Amino acid sequence: MPAEIDKVLYFSLDILRAFGFEQFELYLSTRPPKRVGREQDWDAAETALEDTLKRSGIRYQVNAGDGAFYGPKIDLLVNDAIGRPWQLSTVQFDFNLPERFDLSYVGEDGAQHRPYMIHRALLGSMERFFGVLLEHHGGALPVWLSPVQAVLIPIADRHQEYCKQVQDRLKAAGLRVAIDAGVERMNAKIRNAQLQKIPYMLVVGDREQEQGAVSIRLRSGEDLKAKPIDEFLKMAKEAVAGKQ
Repeated sequence: MPAEIDKVLYFSLDILRAFGFEQFELYLSTRPPKRVGREQDWDAAETALEDTLKRSGIRYQVNAGDGAFYGPKIDLLVNDAIGRPWQLSTVQFDFNLPERFDLSYVGEDGAQHRPYMIHRALLGSMERFFGVLLEHHGGALPVWLSPVQAVLIPIADRHQEYCKQVQDRLKAAGLRVAIDAGVERMNAKIRNAQLQKIPYMLVVGDREQEQGAVSIRLRSGEDLKAKPIDEFLKMAKEAVAGKQ
């Protein structure tokens, strides 16, 4: 049982770290006054959960009496952009469902035993998770998470066809790329892309078309100047692979 709890908690932490979260608050919620299950099962479960928390090396607090009626749990909270904590992952014992479904297994002693059920919510409510994720990154999602990773901005209509060729090439390499074919001026298109927090703005004019290149602007406002498409592709793929 302890090894399984360890795996679930560490898996939850690894997932949240992959999304860019680094600071966590952990809570152990123990038995409430009204509950189901045997006292020895509550004792074993609470001890196992607390031992896992101690092994994690992350500071935790005990919420006495705040567990569900069917079992104790670990709650994993992260802070949003203004420091408010939100519950995401949960590691939860359940003494109710094994009884309701009459679950059993044959132990090494040849006798029937009631299993412990451990269920988990790795991200919690999806709506809450995405809300906290957007708050955490200030809307500027890492490249690997951005719905649109790059937008091609043609300076004039005559550059549209070249933009389509570049888009096809980048999409074939696995990037999510759009073209801003609107009638606005280039600066307005760049501003729109920055407001949308698109990681890369690829500006295309006569020079870029002749050189087989794109002029790269970052959403931060940094101008990386014109670079060959292969060089941009290498940079973007490295950012994706590095969860940047």
